[in-house]
This record gives sequence, structure tokens and C-alpha cells, in this order.
Amino acid sequence: MRLHRLTLTAFGPFADTQTVDFDDLSAAGLFLLHGPTGAGKTSVLDAVCFALYGSVPGARQGSGPGLTLRSDHAAPATRTEVALELTVAGRRLRITRQPPWERPKKRGTGTTVDKAQTWLREYESTAGTWKDLSRSHQEIGEEITQLLGMSREQFCQVVLLPQGDFARFLRADAEARGRLLGRLFDTRRFADVEKRLAERRRATETQVRDGDAELLAYGHRMQQAAGDAMELPELAPGEPGLAEAVLGAAAVARSTAREQLTVAECALAAAESAQAAAGRALDDVRELARLQRRYGEARERAARLEQGAGAYREAQALMERARKAEAVAPALELRDSADAEHRQAAAAEARARALLPESFADAGAAGLATAARRAAEELGGLDSARRAERRLAELLDERAGLDRQERADADVLQEAEAWLDDWEETRTGLQARVDSAQQAAALAEQLAVRREPARRRLTAARQRDRLAEDTNRAVDRVRRAREDTLRAKQHWLELKEQRLTGIAAELAANLTDGTPCAVCGATEHPAPARKVAGHVGREAEENALAAYQRADEQRAEEERRLGVAREALAAATAEAGDTPADLLAAETDELEKQYARARRGAAELHSAQEALRQAGHEHERRLAARQEAAVRTAARVGRRERLERERAALEEELDRARGDLDSVAARAAQLERRTALLTEAADAARVAEDTAQRLKDADARLADAAFRAGFETPQAAAESLLDNAAHRELQHRLDAWQHEEAAVRAVLAESGTAAAAAQRPADVASAQQAADEATRRLRDAASAHDAAARRCAELDRLAARATASVRRLAPLREEYDRVARMAGLTAGTSADNERRMRLESYVLAARLEQVAAAATVRLRRMSSGRYTLVHSDDRAGRGRSGLGLHVVDAWTGRERDTATLSGGETFFVSLALALGLADVVTDEAGGVRLDTLFIDEGFGSLDDQTLDEVLDVLDSLRERDRSVGIVSHVPDLRRRIHAQLEVVKGRSGSVLRQRGGQGGAGTP
Repeated sequence: MRLHRLTLTAFGPFADTQTVDFDDLSAAGLFLLHGPTGAGKTSVLDAVCFALYGSVPGARQGSGPGLTLRSDHAAPATRTEVALELTVAGRRLRITRQPPWERPKKRGTGTTVDKAQTWLREYESTAGTWKDLSRSHQEIGEEITQLLGMSREQFCQVVLLPQGDFARFLRADAEARGRLLGRLFDTRRFADVEKRLAERRRATETQVRDGDAELLAYGHRMQQAAGDAMELPELAPGEPGLAEAVLGAAAVARSTAREQLTVAECALAAAESAQAAAGRALDDVRELARLQRRYGEARERAARLEQGAGAYREAQALMERARKAEAVAPALELRDSADAEHRQAAAAEARARALLPESFADAGAAGLATAARRAAEELGGLDSARRAERRLAELLDERAGLDRQERADADVLQEAEAWLDDWEETRTGLQARVDSAQQAAALAEQLAVRREPARRRLTAARQRDRLAEDTNRAVDRVRRAREDTLRAKQHWLELKEQRLTGIAAELAANLTDGTPCAVCGATEHPAPARKVAGHVGREAEENALAAYQRADEQRAEEERRLGVAREALAAATAEAGDTPADLLAAETDELEKQYARARRGAAELHSAQEALRQAGHEHERRLAARQEAAVRTAARVGRRERLERERAALEEELDRARGDLDSVAARAAQLERRTALLTEAADAARVAEDTAQRLKDADARLADAAFRAGFETPQAAAESLLDNAAHRELQHRLDAWQHEEAAVRAVLAESGTAAAAAQRPADVASAQQAADEATRRLRDAASAHDAAARRCAELDRLAARATASVRRLAPLREEYDRVARMAGLTAGTSADNERRMRLESYVLAARLEQVAAAATVRLRRMSSGRYTLVHSDDRAGRGRSGLGLHVVDAWTGRERDTATLSGGETFFVSLALALGLADVVTDEAGGVRLDTLFIDEGFGSLDDQTLDEVLDVLDSLRERDRSVGIVSHVPDLRRRIHAQLEVVKGRSGSVLRQRGGQGGAGTP
């Protein structure tokens, strides 16, 4: 994989579009990415990762929802975008990604959110054009991951080499190393195997225990079914021999239950015979008692019938008179109906005559009808007078309306005249308000232009004063750091000189007779040098050197901070000038007060303009209202005269029609009431005359019907009639007496009943007691037989289930033994696993051994052959083994843990480890070639000689046509590495400057 070009827009600290030409930077093999703290060096690496995978490295993904990739310095209308051109697997691709963007709406106010977009294009060399491949986030992610052969975590660990992570890796324990290597080499499948075996072991163990528990439960149920006559073994689930003991006890219990069933069958047969005999004797006694009771009851019923014979004959006579009276019933109903109609008609006639004048008291139906016709004719002549009366009311209402209109128009004219008299004065005042507000608005616009520059200048002045104090303090710190560095260097050189003076004593300390001298080669040592008092050893010299290096690093850091402070001070001074901050603050406050006053005055502009416009509309409305009122007043004069003439003619006509009443309507109502009363009275008189005649006819027919039926008077016939309920009740009594008499005679005539009455009374209680006792003995025998049968069936059923459970459990126990051995071996807990190494740790140990071998190749060169990385599978304390990492020091010949390395040693050892890990992971990912690598920080801990060796190793990567980008603050690297990508920080965002490549210096 080789990077060609990266383009950033509104990303991270970069507000505008920035371009990185990796082809130009990679021409030299090594290139440097540097810049002030917070300028955005890491954001360049984030952009590469975001273009490939759609997200930034894990440690910089953000800790909250408020963290975004968009630059805070970018213009609202500029969309965030990252575009990367690269070559991978022989294909040149261009990936363009745009994260979600909250932008202002094109219409109206507020914002809207545009969705994330992604494009993948491929360059066709034959046509010289870019071809679109996909715009799907998921498809592009799968395509890039397949081409690179690495996940985002692997890419960030292999291509964007994070030195801090590998330094922690060297000092970490086995568990932490396992987590990192597991992510890089994707050994989750081996961990899944361990987990699956452990789960399978727990599952089979649970199944075995459940099977034993089920078998033991069957045993307890068989013990309960056998009536506690069965003894169970005292074994827990999972213990051997449980199945044989339970099945043996079950066989004994089943044999005993079958013997008990045979005894119960014999007892049941004897009880059944005795119960049948007692039942037959009870039935005979009950039948004799029934016949005796039947004969006694029949005798009692016959006596009661003899006592009620007189009442029976009276009821028969009453029924006969009722049958004769039924022939007179129709005539009685007709006479009652005619009498009711006549009384109702007479009452209606009386009520109608009571409403008429006394002059009509003796008039007949014909006279009343004639008077009603005359009143109706007079009512018909009042229709014309009614219309005249309605028209007169309309005229009066219309004249009242004219009066109201006249008063309203007079009020309108008066109000309009009063308002128009003050119009000129009102218009002049409103126009003055508008002019004043317009002047205030113009002043506010002028002051608004001056506010923001004044604020920025005040802020810059305050920052200038603060930075001036920070710069002075930084100067003091730099001076003290330089003095400390000089003292430390002088002390180191003095100790080094003293050690060189006494180096012979150190060499002589290792001389032995017969061993050649490392200086002269002699095997005899007659006078070896001796250490003198105050001898300086190598440890003291190294401690002095380390102190000097720390002091020099502190000095460089203080100088860098001083430079940053001076740059910031210069920027603030350039914007604020030399004016004191207090004076600028007073000027800004006064400007704000003037602006506030102008804004308040300008705020009145809209209301003043609106008031002037409303006043103009009101002026026009008043003029129109005055003119319309004058026109309406002139039109009302002629209309009033016409109404007066028509009113006089109508009143003359109505005087004639009303008579002595107040109105024509009252006269018409009087005639309507009289007509209705006369008509109603005439009708009532005719109905009364008709009903009287019908009543007379009904009386004659009733007298004739009563005589023919044998009654002396109609009243006697009416009294003999029975209603339906009384007739049915009387007939029911007669029928019941006859039925009872026939039933008694039939019972007394039975021969069996009479014979039973002649015998002794039956003793039912004794027979019932004997039968109950026989039934109880039979029930007890049946219960005992059923219990024995159920016991045998339950024991057989449970024994069959227990036997089937034993058969099912055998293969489960074999599988559990086999799975438990495998799970213990892969988990490192088995005795067969001597080093207690888990399966995943075993695979990771093999990978770590490959990484250590690949890292040693570069580590030897970085350390001048001193250090070698080796893998160790020894156990650490009581923990598990497999992921140990040691370093072998060729100067001492000792092997020690990587956690004991110093700061500088840790850096180049971790760098070698990172490069070796990159090679191994690349091979693991399918051999994808990585032509571009980045190394982030850590070079400040190296001395000059070690730095040269490390750079030589990195420069050797060009032999494999690789380019390495170094991200560092070390000033010495700017002299050693000519190809550079500088990140320049500014108030409006950061920019990129590229120089030293084939294309020369770049521009932002």
C-alpha cells in the first residue's frame, strides 16, 4: 500500500482546503511531520485513517457526542471532506468521504443535517480517467478491508506506529500483551474454541447431574409408591453405583407389591357375595313397607271425599246457572257500551255549551251550525284589513330606521370634522418620529462596523499583556535550564575524564592468570593497576550522562515553549498595537454605550413608519366617510315624504275595519274563536242525540234476552255470570274431586295392596343397617385391591422410566469425561498442561516469537549489536505462561525483562518491536505490501549516536521501497531530515507547508 495524495477541507484544525503530496515527500525515503503542540499533526494521520475506514483511531474517536471531525474555524457553507489517493494490490484508488454536516438552510432560518457521503473511484491507465466504483458506505468499507487485509485497529497499530502503545507493551503483563496481540492477529477463533469447550463441559456436566438427579427422583417416587417398604442407597447425583442400587431396590419393591395384590383380590370376591345377599333382603322389606303405606293413604283419602260431597253438589249448581247466563252476555255488553257512549257525548255537549254566550243556551244543533256559518263569513272579509295593518307596521319600522340613520350620519360628520381639523399637526409629528429613527439606524450601522474590530483589539491587548508576562517567565526558565544543562554537562565530562584516567583499574579487575589481556594480549599480569580512592565507575558516569541528557531535554523543551510564547506575543502585538488595554477597554465601553443608544432609537423606526402609514389610511377613511354621510342625508328627505302619505291612507282604512277593538288582528281573533266554539257545540249536540237513541234500543234487546234465558230480570242474569278466572277455578275443583274419587277406588281394589296390609309392619331400619355394613366391607376390600393394583402399576411404570434414564445417561457420562479433559487442556488447568498455557496464549506465543525474531534484526543495528529480543514461555509467579518478552544484553550476557529498560532504550526497542510487528502482521494479513509507514513521537529520548543509528535503520527501509513519516518535536530532526511537512497554527486555523521533496518548498 502506497499513499499518493491527501486533501483535507474543514477537517480538524484545518479551516480551508489543504493538500499533502506523499509522492513528493516519499522520494527521500524519510520525511518529517512537525509543528507546534495542538497545530494538527495527529489530525493528518486521523484524516488518512478516516478516508480508509470512515473513522479515526480508537483513542481519538471522541469521548462524548459533542466531539466532531468538523473544523471550528471553517465557514458555515464549507462542507467537511477528506480525499485520499493510494495504490493497493496494484490498483490506484481515490476515496472521498464527507461526514454528516449541519448546515444553514437555503430557505428560511435554522439549520438542516446532510447525510454522510462516500465515493470510491479507480484510475484506468488505458483511458486516463477515473471510474466510479461505489457510493455505498458498507460496500466501500468491505472493499478497502479486503484489499488491505487489515481491520482499522490493525492498520492503526501497523501503519500509524504509536510508540507510546509499544512502550506500554514492553512493560505490560501477560494479560495486557495478550489483549493487544489478540486484536492484531485476530485470535478470537481460538478463544472461541476455549469458550465453546468450557461451555460444552458445563453443559454435559449439568446433563449428567440432571440425569442422576432424575434417576434418584424416580427412586424416591418408587419408595413413596411402595409405602416406605423400599430402601434407597445413600448416594448423591454423580457418584458411581447409583443406577445399580436404585434398580435393585425397585425390583424387590415390585415383587412385594404383586403378592399384596393377590391377597386383596381374594378378600374382594368374598365381600361382593355378602353385599349382594344383603341388598336383596333390603329390597323385599322396602317393597312390603311401600304397599302398607299405599293402603293406609287410600283409606284416608276416601274419608276426606265423603266429607266434601255437599260442597261438590253446590259447585255443580253454580256451574249450571253460569252456563244459562252466558246466553244473555252479548246483550249486556251492548247495553253497557251504549250507556258509556251516551254519558261521554252528554258531557262533551255540556262543556261546549258552557263556552257560548247565554243567547245560545237553548239553541239546537241546527241553530248552532247556522250561527257558526255567519261568523266565518264575517271573518273572511277581514283579509284586506290584515294586509293593510302589516304594511303600516312596516312603514313605522322603516321611518324609525331613517331616524336612526340620520342620527348616525350626524355623529359621523361631527367626528370626521373634528379629526380632520387636527390632521396636519398629527402628520408632522409622526414624520418627525420617522426621521429621528432613520438617523439612529444609520448611526447604529456605522457603530456596528467599529464594534467587532474594537473588541478584537481589546482581547488581543489583554492577551498581549498576559503573553508578555508568560514570555518573561519563560525567559527566566530558559536561562535557568541552560545553566542547569551546562552544570550537568560539566559534571559529566569531569566524571568521564576521571574514569578514563582510572580505566586501567577497571580493566585490571577482570584479569586472571593465563587469560590474555584485552589491551596487550599478555597472559601474565605481574603488576595490575589498583583502584584508588574516589575512583569513578561506569555507573556513576552513566548516571551523570543521564542527568545531563534530562537537563538538555528540559532546556530544549523550555526553549520550545519560549519560542511558542514569543510567536503568540508577536501575533497579539501585531493585532493590538501599543495602546494600553485600559484605554482600549474605555474606548470599547463608550462605543458599546453609543451603539446601544443608537439601537434603541433605531428600534422605533418600524413602529413610527407603521403609525404614519396607519394615520394616512385613517385620513383617507375619514374623508370618504364624511362624503358618504352627506349623500345619505340628501336621499332620506324624499323617502320620508312618501312614507308619510302612505301611512295616512292605511290608518283611515284600518279605523273602519277594527270597529271598537284595538286592531284588526284582535277583531279577527275574536271572530275565529266564536266560529270555532259554535262549530264544536253544534257537533257535540248532534252526537248526544245519536247516542241517546242507541241506548234506548240496547235496553229493549237486553230485556228480551233475559226473559228467553229464564231469568226474571236482566240484573239477575248479570249476577249469575262468571268471569274467565272464576269459571276455570270452579271447573278445576269439580275435575279434581272426580279424579280423586276414581283413584281411591282403584287403589282399594288392588289384591296385592290389601294382602300386604294384612301382614305385620315391615322393619326397614334393621334391613338397611345390615345392607350398609355389607357395603362398607365391600368398599374397604375394593379400596385395598385398587391400592395394590395402582402400587404395582406405578412401580412398573417408574421402574421402566428409571431403566430408560440409565440407558440415556451412559453415553452422556462418556461424553462428559472426554469434553472435560479437552476443556481443561485448552484452558490450562489440566495436569497434562505443564505450563498452564491456554490455547489462545499458545497461538499468540508463536506470533510473539515471530515478532521478537523480526524485531531483533533491526534492534541489533539500532543498539550496535548490544540488544536482542527473545520470547519466553516461563510462568510468572502463580500465573500462566506463554507471553513473556525478555531482552538479552550482549555487554553483560544477562537476560532481563523488558520492563527494566530505560527511557531511551525503551524507545528504540519499542520502535524495533513495532517495525517487526508490522512485518509479521503484514504477512499474516496475506502479504499486503506496506510502502508508507508513520512513526509518532519518542525520538527526544535518544542521544545523538543512538539517533543516528535509529535513523539509519529507518532509512534502510528504502531498500524495500518504503517511505517512513516521522512525527516529532525534536529540533535536531529538522536538520537531519530534509523532506518535511510542517503544520503552522494560526488564529483562523492551521495550514500545511511542504518542502524538501522533489518539488521543493510547498505553499500553504
